[in-house]
Amino acid sequence: MKELQQQPGGSPGKEDRRIFLLKEEKPVRAVVKLSVPLIAGMFIMVLYNLVDTFFIGLLRNDYQLAAVSLAYPVMMITVAVSNMVSSGSASLIARCLGGGDRKKAETTLATAVVLNVIGAVIVTVPGLVFLPAVARGLGAGEMTFDYTCQYAGILLAGTVFTMGSYTGSSLLRSEGSVRISIAGMIAGTIVNIILDPLFIFALGMQVRGAAIATILGNAAGVLVALSFYLRKKTLLSLSFQKFHLEKDIVLEIYRVGIPASLETLLTSAAYIVNNRLAVSYGELTVAAMGIAQKIMQLGNYIYQGYAAGTQPIMGYNYGAGSYTRMIDVLKAGLLVSSGTEAVVMLVYGIFAPDLIAVFTENPEVIEKGTVILRAILWILPFVGAVSMCRMSFQAMGKPMHAFMITLVRQLVLYVPLLLILNHVFGFYGMIYAQPITEAIMMAVSVYFLLHVIRSEIPGEAN
Repeated sequence: MKELQQQPGGSPGKEDRRIFLLKEEKPVRAVVKLSVPLIAGMFIMVLYNLVDTFFIGLLRNDYQLAAVSLAYPVMMITVAVSNMVSSGSASLIARCLGGGDRKKAETTLATAVVLNVIGAVIVTVPGLVFLPAVARGLGAGEMTFDYTCQYAGILLAGTVFTMGSYTGSSLLRSEGSVRISIAGMIAGTIVNIILDPLFIFALGMQVRGAAIATILGNAAGVLVALSFYLRKKTLLSLSFQKFHLEKDIVLEIYRVGIPASLETLLTSAAYIVNNRLAVSYGELTVAAMGIAQKIMQLGNYIYQGYAAGTQPIMGYNYGAGSYTRMIDVLKAGLLVSSGTEAVVMLVYGIFAPDLIAVFTENPEVIEKGTVILRAILWILPFVGAVSMCRMSFQAMGKPMHAFMITLVRQLVLYVPLLLILNHVFGFYGMIYAQPITEAIMMAVSVYFLLHVIRSEIPGEAN
């Protein structure tokens, strides 16, 4: 492998530490060093929704709470389009660094920023034009329609900032700059926490104020990420003079990114189906479902954080041909992820009623939310392995393999099980469909990954 050249104006000490972390650090320590700061940053990100939910809950209007949950797929779709660029470019950057090609890595970085802005425009314009139809499609009913339009409309208007914040963090992680990547998340959350009560209560904007605060928080995150690049605090430099619309780079970004984006879109579609079924049990059930799912995001971000933290290490070593280290990192990621999730599962099971009650005083919402949370927490023993397998394929530049996991998970298993179990067992069938899906998918995903590794890297995956 070619040695990376020192970046002009950069710090060789910091550069060496980043490369050492990707190349030589002990697997468990490398996974923890890259993942834990990222998980902390993701916890901060989930505060965006939890803070909104908390302050809206203080309005004592559970229909506004339901509207925030109904509009959440808009955020997921925004992230999906962003993921189309961020996942593909992050995978390519990590592999370029592993192969010693800094020039191509920096061209990829500049290309990713331009493509991200284009994607934001594509989401925003039709979303605002067809906003009422969007709200109806999300499952908004008579009592939640106006609130859903207000919240979703502002989220759509601020798509460029949401996508910029998400992509910026992903690009920084791809070069091993994890601690820097969470600085924007921290700044954005602080801005959101400060502005939420101001807009919601002081200015009387209610659910619209929560959406505006979220967008301004994302804007702050974008500015912080850009500041690190402009001040040369990163391993790679961001310069639009290096932007060239190179066909092979664009195709590689989308080759990896489109399947990753479709994964999020399929998840969003399943979320919408779930919400529409929940509406049949009353719009307050949607509020309860929304609160439980937002609390579960804290648990979800743990396994997602470990998976995302291992991706640049595996991508670097795959690009460098260090397959044994790549496998060791995967095993370490599975180990620490499973142990952490077991603790989260225990806490959620014991304190479910208290956690739901933080966001609402409505006894019906608390009761239903508790039942839902205690049901969906059973995904935690399984979903970490599924996510790690999917991220391994992305790190190896095999997006279709990663996409197949999500395709089977959402379309072949989850949505059909959701509809069948809801029809046969009603409410309880609906809420236990996801844990059953994840248990099956863990077995399928692990078998699929082991088959690919053993066929392509003989002798390295024992």
